[in-house]
Amino acid sequence: MNDDELQTAPAWWTTAVVYQIYPRSFADSNGDGIGDLGGIRSKLDHLEQLGVDVVWLSPIYSSPQADNGYDISDYQNIDPLFGSLEEFDLLLADMHSRGIKLVMDLVVNHTSDEHAWFEESQLSRDSAKRDWYVWRDAYDDREPNLWRSAFSGPAWTLDETTGQYYLHLFAAKQPDLNWENRQVRTAVYDMMNWWLDRGVDGFRMDVINHIAKVQADLSGDSMSMLMGAQIHEYLQEMNREVFAGRAADLITVGEMPGVTVDDAVLFTSSDRLELDMVFQFEHVDLDHGPATKFDTVPLSLVNLKRSLGRWQDGLAGSGWNSLYFGNHDQPRSVSRFGDDGRYRYESATMLATILHLHCGTPYVYQGEEIGMTNVGFTSIDQYRDIESINYYAEAVAAGQSPEHVLDSLRFRSRDNARTPIPWDASEAAGFTTGMPWIEITPNHTEINVSTDRANPRSIFDHYQRLIALRHDSEVVALGAFAMLEPEHPTLYAFTRTLGDERLLVVGNFSGNTLDSPVSLAGSLVIGNYAESSDVAHLLRPWEARVIRLG
Repeated sequence: MNDDELQTAPAWWTTAVVYQIYPRSFADSNGDGIGDLGGIRSKLDHLEQLGVDVVWLSPIYSSPQADNGYDISDYQNIDPLFGSLEEFDLLLADMHSRGIKLVMDLVVNHTSDEHAWFEESQLSRDSAKRDWYVWRDAYDDREPNLWRSAFSGPAWTLDETTGQYYLHLFAAKQPDLNWENRQVRTAVYDMMNWWLDRGVDGFRMDVINHIAKVQADLSGDSMSMLMGAQIHEYLQEMNREVFAGRAADLITVGEMPGVTVDDAVLFTSSDRLELDMVFQFEHVDLDHGPATKFDTVPLSLVNLKRSLGRWQDGLAGSGWNSLYFGNHDQPRSVSRFGDDGRYRYESATMLATILHLHCGTPYVYQGEEIGMTNVGFTSIDQYRDIESINYYAEAVAAGQSPEHVLDSLRFRSRDNARTPIPWDASEAAGFTTGMPWIEITPNHTEINVSTDRANPRSIFDHYQRLIALRHDSEVVALGAFAMLEPEHPTLYAFTRTLGDERLLVVGNFSGNTLDSPVSLAGSLVIGNYAESSDVAHLLRPWEARVIRLG
């Protein structure tokens, strides 16, 4: 392939599928009840057979674990909970030998308050690293502004020693770095280069748009953080300092709460040299109440189609979408958007089909490939997530009944996604020989990898077929997207077109039979019902079909 062909050829990640591993809940190799690198190595056959191209690891760096590793105390070491750098190198080599790339979770909006940088910054107002973090004086005898932490309470904590407040958009143990400081940026870029030199294949960048704050808002009556315009300067600088000369083999994705389609075009347009793709939150915020995400409202399929359709149209030809329903911060998708009871198989496979047939790079969160459900905790003592625990305390103190708050957590808590992967039906689900760090989902005796793989109606097998289809079909990877029946309350339908090839994708988002207003004539490429429908124009409960037209 010559240079001109290389410049015009689609990026490798247009046909790729990414699998996210939450390490502490994937597989435990030493019996301490916490998943680790050895556990991941022992399950690489599972990932290879699934067919995924990339594994994204949630943080495994040294950490006090206040937010399960998203509070990092040493970016260039592995937390002993998970193993060592030597074990990481073995895992990386094993993945590469199987043709699987490894992406690290880059958490550089904030560090742990136990990071050496913050410990030095906190010593005095004259510390050499004082300006590495965001410090401000009180404003009118209160916090510098009115921002709230994502984990409840003010986003500022007073340091009694120096008499100033430090900013933490998340927990108090997660102080925000000051990206206005060139030394901070250089230190981050050096660390990123260190990991890339070690062989990792890219980064998923945690809340990366938060690194750019509107400086004038840091003191006064500002109520919420807005993304600063300097974000583009930072990401372009990062590209020059870290990715230049090797970006074609890597993948970069930025998690960006509040990002718009117009923002994403700027972030992901290839000529701007910022990111390959972004994680946006618009579609997973649709069932949030007006005050907090724990106030759940029913999902409108019409609104979901409008949102995802807008992102498909907005990035067509000028950017790239990340495709996801679930991750470590979201409830289990089959419990949230589908039917996790009678129609668990049908709705899990329908959701996967609809998602994977959009244009973009699909992300599979661990356990989705077997249709894992929400856990159903009944006591606050069962929760481990700092966001859930803090929200419970704050809501009950404000007068809400504990039962009401627990009901909200049962649906929304991040711990729903963080229970261990059930590999088999044994007492500890094949996850550990010890006591799991968080309780196993009670239905693991029925929903586990071993049982699903042996089932003629295997969700894992359906994911295999979807992943293979993206690998093999140019129209799935690159075809134009067109939404059909946008106002229909239960039908999700769209086409993908590339040249003379055209696919129709349909999904019934209900437990009732649906008389499709869209013709279903054509040859079936993939579906989630083994037997043909007696009536060609009817979609059965939670049925999905991919149909080749013409």
